[in-house]
This record gives sequence, structure tokens and C-alpha cells, in this order.
Amino acid sequence: MEILWFLLALCMLAAVAGPIMLRRRGGIRQVAPGSPDAADPDTYGFVRQEELDVRLPGPDQDLLDVLDVVQGTQSWRAASQLLAGTPKESETRWQRVQAFAGAASLELAQRPGEGGAWLRAWRAEAPKDAGAAAVHAEFLVQQAWRTGTVGTDDFRIILEEARTVCGEAALLAPGDPIPSIVELAVARGLGYSPEQFDQLWAKIIDRAPAHMGAHIAALHFWCEKWHGSREEAARFATAAAARAPQGSLLAALPLFAVYEHLPEVNLVQGFYRSAVVTQAVEGAMFAVHAARADDPVLAHVRHLLVLFLVRMERWSEAVHQFVHIDGHVGALPWTQSSDPAAEYTVYRALAVAGFEANGGSPASLPH
Repeated sequence: MEILWFLLALCMLAAVAGPIMLRRRGGIRQVAPGSPDAADPDTYGFVRQEELDVRLPGPDQDLLDVLDVVQGTQSWRAASQLLAGTPKESETRWQRVQAFAGAASLELAQRPGEGGAWLRAWRAEAPKDAGAAAVHAEFLVQQAWRTGTVGTDDFRIILEEARTVCGEAALLAPGDPIPSIVELAVARGLGYSPEQFDQLWAKIIDRAPAHMGAHIAALHFWCEKWHGSREEAARFATAAAARAPQGSLLAALPLFAVYEHLPEVNLVQGFYRSAVVTQAVEGAMFAVHAARADDPVLAHVRHLLVLFLVRMERWSEAVHQFVHIDGHVGALPWTQSSDPAAEYTVYRALAVAGFEANGGSPASLPH
């Protein structure tokens, strides 16, 4: 415990910040890259903060190559080809749709009125392209949640447009679950009734019953901040985990439910050793060990796991997870921070410090 507070104090001094508080979404502030306060990433083969990829939770070289082509040439054709060749019910397709939409959204934020022109051209020049419609719908959802104020007319107008585009995408690709998965975020923002949600969810379950991304999106709907309660979210997650097929990462869904309902500020270490948190973490650990090594959702679960493992002071287990995910930080919980790479790096440094304080070393890690 002493090493945790010691490192937190060092981070405060280095950042010349106020008191460091463990918050629901972040709260630990990063020291500058190369600072003596941070564990040397080279010792463990970790990637330095400035080189971490904030776009994706894990490697997808085909996607990165296509993103480079699309953004470099402003031509949409490579993106269309990649999505057309990705199975429509797969987690990978959902992640790629999100990535293309996020890239266009970021371009637009950086160059208002100009950025993301390739997406506009894609929709205009290929109006029957189901991939373009799905990316456009997700782009609108991201724009609403990132730039709009919840509940305002502008926020609702953007989400209403997203709902319309979801319908267009569904007509262009019958049986594709992604338009309905995108609509889950619309349902959350526009305040669908439980009955409306059930109708939407039935479409998804019929097409992709074990889709982890869909379940995480649905979980947001039941978050007590929006429509449901802590108990309803827990029931939804527990039921999904109970019916998860062998090797499915749905067994980790209760951990996402716990994360959604973490207190805004919690300095009580005992909370992270409570039965609810411990059971959710153990379920996620089981899911990780049982999952395929190439499961595209595996990195998402590992990223969230390390947040809890560090706060629970389970240093060795945390470091072992960092070995698997290092290099990419485009996932919860880091994406909730204004500087995902900085937030991630501090947690990694805390894990290494605790690991070494208890006799761990790079030599004891898998290679």
C-alpha cells in the first residue's frame, strides 16, 4: 500500500497538480514521458507513452493500412473493400465501422468543414454501399455524443438523423446486426422506452446472439444514469454471462456493469475487494483465459481488467495483462480520459512498481 501512495505523491509533484483522486473514469494524472517517476518501459519491452496508438484497443494491421490510404488520399474505396470483405456478424466488422467513423469525426474536429470529406464522398458516390451507410450512422452518433450537449435540440436532431441512416443501412444489408447496434446509442440518447429497446434488442440477438460489442452498447442503456438502475444493469450482464457459449467473452460483461456504476470518487481500498468487484474480476479473468487468442474483443476486456487489478493491488496479474495489451490504448477505461496514453501509462507504472516491490522482475514475465 505504501508504494501506491508514494507513487501518487510523486505524480502530484511532477504534474504540479491538485490532490490525485481515483475517479470512476480516470483521475490519476500522468508525469512527463521519461520522468524518473515513471517505470522505464524499455526494461519490460513496453512502448513509450508518446508512441502508444490511441486509435485501437489492439492490433488490426489491415485496418491501419487502409486508414492510412483513406486519410492520405481522401479516397473511400479501400475502406469500402475492407468492410465488404469483413463478415457482417463479426466483432471485427463492428470495430472497423467504429474506427472509420472515429477517424472521420476526428478529421472534422481538426479541420472543421473540410475534414472527413472522404466519408461524405463515399455516401454520395456509393449510395447503395451498406458499409458506407453503417459508418455514416456511427459517425453521426459519435458527433452527437462528442460535440453535442445531451438533451439539446442539436443533440436530438443529430441522433434523429442517425436513426434514419441506421434504417437505410439495415435496408441495404438485411441480416446485418451493425445498423441495430449503432441504433443502441441512439436509443440511449433519445430515451427509447423499455419496449422500444426490447424490439431493437430482439433484432440483434436474432442475428448475433453472442456479440460482445452489442452487449456492451446495450449495457449503457441500462446504466442508472440513463434509464435503468444498478440492479437492472447487473441482471442484464449476469444473464448474458450465464448463457455465454464456451470461450465467449460475454462472461466478462459483469465487469463492464461494475465499471459503469463505479462511484465518481472512491478512495476506499476495501471497495475494490468487495464481493461484487471480486466476482466480476474473476469472471473476466476466466473469460480471458478461455477465449481464443485472436478474439477481437479480448483486448477490450484486458484493458478494463488492468484498471481493476491495479486498484485491487493485484500487481503481478496486472503486469501480465499489460504485457498482452501494450502498444494500444483505444479502449475503456483510457478513452474516457482527455489523454488516454497518459492515463494508461500511469496505471502501467503503478503496476510495475507494485510488481517489483513484491519481488517481480522482467525475467519472470512471459515472452
